[in-house]
Amino acid sequence: MKNTPLTDRHIALQAKMAEFAGYNMPISYKGIKEEHECVRTNAGIFDVSHMGEFIVKGKQAMELIQYVTSNDVSKLKIGDAQYSCLPNKNGGIIDDLLVYRLPEDQCAEGEKAFMLVVNASNIEKDWNWISQHNNFDTRLINISEETGLVAIQGPKVSDIIQELTSADLKNIKYYNFVKADFAGCKDVIISATGYTGAGGFEIYANNNQMPIIWDEVIHVGNPKGLQAIGLGARDTLRLEMGFCLYGNDIDDTTSPLEAGLGWITKLSKNNFIGKDWLSLQKTIGISKKLAAFTMEEKRVPRHNYEVFDSANNKIGHVTSGTFSPSLNQSIGLAYIPVEMAVEGNEILINMGSKLLPAKICSLPFYKP
Repeated sequence: MKNTPLTDRHIALQAKMAEFAGYNMPISYKGIKEEHECVRTNAGIFDVSHMGEFIVKGKQAMELIQYVTSNDVSKLKIGDAQYSCLPNKNGGIIDDLLVYRLPEDQCAEGEKAFMLVVNASNIEKDWNWISQHNNFDTRLINISEETGLVAIQGPKVSDIIQELTSADLKNIKYYNFVKADFAGCKDVIISATGYTGAGGFEIYANNNQMPIIWDEVIHVGNPKGLQAIGLGARDTLRLEMGFCLYGNDIDDTTSPLEAGLGWITKLSKNNFIGKDWLSLQKTIGISKKLAAFTMEEKRVPRHNYEVFDSANNKIGHVTSGTFSPSLNQSIGLAYIPVEMAVEGNEILINMGSKLLPAKICSLPFYKP
């Protein structure tokens, strides 16, 4: 099991640790509910250094990324970030990822540079897939092992950490980033993407810089209520927003159209892997859809619980479920037939001993 550059910090804080994607990661420190509410109302810092990062650099870097991803990377200006996915040839999702259009100060003439941020469990799979399709004048550099990442999330983050950087944090728009100093470390990436719906930033830096960054954020943040947050609250926060989790809500057998990710699937752009299959699916229509639901009782629906209609016919399965601290009710996502995925429709979740009622709703669950 691998450690992140911050594992000793988590142990010192007496975090509950567990294996996640091959890494020894903090699940919670003071408890998921308290950490969740801290991020929703104030600020928290997450260690997400297990994520993978690839640099794509060369004269045809854009062409390679256009070919392997579903979104239109040609729309990105330097300093922009983009949510996208890697489709397979059958329209399934190899991974979802972020694409960053990097500055070109370290590029040779005519070159472009990008950073891809991928899920920890898919680093090797993604690297092999992209490398396999790199028939372009472009080189790939896997910087995952040397790159750390923290997410500092919450409505009060800008005010709390502004003193740590000369960059004007409030001028960094959503899905934009800057390279700047932070906590005395030079040339780190400060990005406004996020996975919580609470606002905030992500800081990418070399592994040896991460303990400095973590300590400084804790130092300036603790007196103002900032807390260290584990992956448990990260999951409840992202699910309240309806954000997909790879391996649960999306995988190699689900298409972005079925997952409600048609907005990152640009069928109008030139050829990309899976385009023909996805175009056909768009034309004939999807048969199943990822739908959001709320439970009438507080019991929590879990991954792979069966879903039934009112006539007790099995119609699908739960992909993610949790008890929402913000809403004080159980919520979940499930793949069900399109005709059933209508807001207000009632479905039944198999909880083992009995079928419990749930109601289809719109996303996000939590509306700030």
